[in-house]
Amino acid sequence: LAEFFFQLGQETLSCSICLDLLKDPATIPCGHSYCMNCIKSHWDTEDEKTIYSCPQCRQDFTPRPVLRKSTMLAVLVEELKKTGLQAAPADHCYAGPDDVACDVCTGRKLKALKSCLQCLASYCEKHLQPHYEVPPLKKHKLVEPSKKLQENVCSRHNEEMKVFCRTDQQSICHDTVSAAAERSERQRELEVSRQNIQQRIQDREKDVKLLQEVEAINGSADKTVGTVRRSSLS
Repeated sequence: LAEFFFQLGQETLSCSICLDLLKDPATIPCGHSYCMNCIKSHWDTEDEKTIYSCPQCRQDFTPRPVLRKSTMLAVLVEELKKTGLQAAPADHCYAGPDDVACDVCTGRKLKALKSCLQCLASYCEKHLQPHYEVPPLKKHKLVEPSKKLQENVCSRHNEEMKVFCRTDQQSICHDTVSAAAERSERQRELEVSRQNIQQRIQDREKDVKLLQEVEAINGSADKTVGTVRRSSLS
């Protein structure tokens, strides 16, 4: 019986938000269960969106579901406590020598789910939640877990360096294009620049021609005035 409850606690009676044994368990419409306070806090951060989602399967709910304590789960949790066993992450959830460990976990660290290029840190599912919920953190770039974040991030563009140049023997970030694409883009820019210059030349030529016409009119007017004056004197 103790072994059964331990296995059940591993898979069912732990909250995926706090990773602890369920406290006042509540089951939401998609079937996943959380501590009452954990799911309330999670949804409180989504009030401004008026769309509430499951932290595990990401299913959306509108309006906000009414939470009720799951009596059956509460009984199972109490029975689990009586056995002296505690629900804990399975061994495969902990980071091994070849895995990327969560930088926030204390004691035995869990495997990282994502790494953040802005924080230069890696997070397990629990400690990654703020990046999904806190507005400033939502703007951070999350990538697959990496042990060498500092080395793999371009300090100029703050992007993950995914391309390695064999000639220069260094990595570069993702903002790359083929030579043909770059040549086409430069040619397009040169053509636009040439057209702008040609248009300015044509505008200048029009200005010069207009000025010449004005000078010709002024010259003709001066001659007419001179002729009129001579005629009046004679």
